[in-house]
Amino acid sequence: MFGRLPLPERTYLTDALRTETVGGLLLLVAAIAALVWANTPLADSYETVRDAHLGPSALGLDLSVQHWAADGLLTVFFFVAGIELKRELVAGELRDPRAAALPVVAAVCGMAVPALVYVLTNTLGGGALGGWAVPTATDIAFALAVLAVIGTSLPSALRAFLLTLAVVDDLFAILIIAVFFTSGLNFAALGGAVAGLVLFRLLLRAGVRGWYVYVPLALVNWALMYNSGVHATIAGVTMGLMLRCHRRDGESHSPGERVEHLVRPFSAGLAVPLFALFSAGVPVTGGALAEVFTEPETLGVVLGLVVGKTVGVFGGTWLAARFTRASLNEDLDWGDVLALAALAGIGFTVSLLIGELAFAADPGTTAEVKAAVLTGSLIAAVIATVLLRLRVRKYRALYEEEERDEDHSGVPDVYEQDDPAHHRRMAALYEAKAAAHRKLAEAAERGSPSEAAEVTEAAQAAKATEAAERAEGAGRAEGAEAAGAPHDDGGRPA
Repeated sequence: MFGRLPLPERTYLTDALRTETVGGLLLLVAAIAALVWANTPLADSYETVRDAHLGPSALGLDLSVQHWAADGLLTVFFFVAGIELKRELVAGELRDPRAAALPVVAAVCGMAVPALVYVLTNTLGGGALGGWAVPTATDIAFALAVLAVIGTSLPSALRAFLLTLAVVDDLFAILIIAVFFTSGLNFAALGGAVAGLVLFRLLLRAGVRGWYVYVPLALVNWALMYNSGVHATIAGVTMGLMLRCHRRDGESHSPGERVEHLVRPFSAGLAVPLFALFSAGVPVTGGALAEVFTEPETLGVVLGLVVGKTVGVFGGTWLAARFTRASLNEDLDWGDVLALAALAGIGFTVSLLIGELAFAADPGTTAEVKAAVLTGSLIAAVIATVLLRLRVRKYRALYEEEERDEDHSGVPDVYEQDDPAHHRRMAALYEAKAAAHRKLAEAAERGSPSEAAEVTEAAQAAKATEAAERAEGAGRAEGAEAAGAPHDDGGRPA
C-alpha cells in the first residue's frame, strides 16, 4: 500500500494537485473573507448581495446569488469531479480492482462511520436525523491548502491516495444528492435533460469539436436538470463521465484530459471560492460557537468530521491490510495513515452544499450546521497538522528522493534504476568528479595555489554546466510528456 506511482500517473497527479492547491488557498481566503464580511458592520450588505435575485423567471431561473453559486458554479466543480472519476476508472488508481480496493474501502468506511456518528449523536440527543450526510465528504482542495500552509511535502503515493479518496467521496456524495435530495419531479423537464445528455453523448461519439457547440448545450442541460427537481449538479457530473479519458493512437492527450486541463483552473480558482464566499458567511459569536457543541445536529457534524472520518478512513485502510495480501510501504508506518485519515476530516464544499439541502426549510439550523462544518474542519486540520509535522523530516526526505535527477535526464532517478543508460550517465558523472578531485589532490601535494584555483574554477564551471543540463533535461521531459511520448512498462519516456 502507498507504493511508488508510475511516472505518467505521477506527472498527471502533480499537475492536478498543483492547481487544486492554489484553488484551495483561494478557497481558504474566500471562506475567511465571508466570515469577516458576515461578522462586521458590513453584515447587512453581505446578506443583501447573497440574497439578491437575478435570472429569467420565465425559465424558472430567477435565483438568488447564493443559489447561483450552489446550483450553477458548483456544477462546474462536479463536472471536473466526473472527469476525474472517469479517468481514475480507465487510467488511474481505480482501473485495477486490486489497487482500487484500498481507496474504495477507505472511502466507504470514511463515509459510513461519520454518518453513524451523526445518527447516534442525534438519536441520543433528540436531534434531526436529516443531516446524516453532512460530515461524509472530504474537501481535497481545502486539505491541500492545509498541506501548503504547513509546508508538508507528502510523498506522491499518499497524495494520490488522498485524491482518489476524495474522488470516491464525490461519487457517493453525488449519489446521495441524487437519491435523497430530489423531490417534486417535473418529468417534462427531466425528459428534456435526458434527451440533451443523449445528444451530448452522440456528438462526442461523432467526434464533433468546438466549445461553441458544447457550452450552449451544457447550459441547456443544466437548466432542464434544475427545473426537473433533480439537483442541477447531476448534469455536470453526468457530462463529465461521458468524456473519453483514454488515449488513442496518435493522441497526446484524451479529450477528457484536455477539457479537464482547461476547466479545472476555472473550477478551483473561481467557481468553488465564489461558492464559499456566499455560503460560509455565518455569524460567529461566543454563543453561536457554544451552540455548536451543545445542539445535537451541530455536535453530530463536528464529531462526524473529527472522529468519524478519522476512525472510518484509518479503520478501512487497516481492514484492507488485515484481510488482504496488501502490506504497508516500508518507508511509512500506521501513524502516517492516521494523519492522512485526520486530514480527510476536512469537509467543506460538499458538506456545506449538503447542509443547505438537508435543512433548506430551516435557515437557522442551516447556519448552525455551516458553523459546525467550519468548526469541525478546523479541528480536523489542527489535528492533522500536529500529526503531519511529527513526520515532516521523513516526508521531505521521501519527496526529495522522488525528485532527485542526478543524471539530468529529466526523469527522476528512482524511475531509471533498470535503465542501463542511466547508470552509464551516472558513471560518467562520478568519473569526472573523481578526476577533478585527483587534480586538486595533486595540486595540494605540490603546494601550488594557482593550479588549485584553476581546478576549482573548472569544477565550478562544470557545476554551472551541470545545472544548465539539468534544466534542459527537465524541459525535454516536459516536452516529451506534452507530446505524448510512448512509455515503457517502467513509466519512463521510451
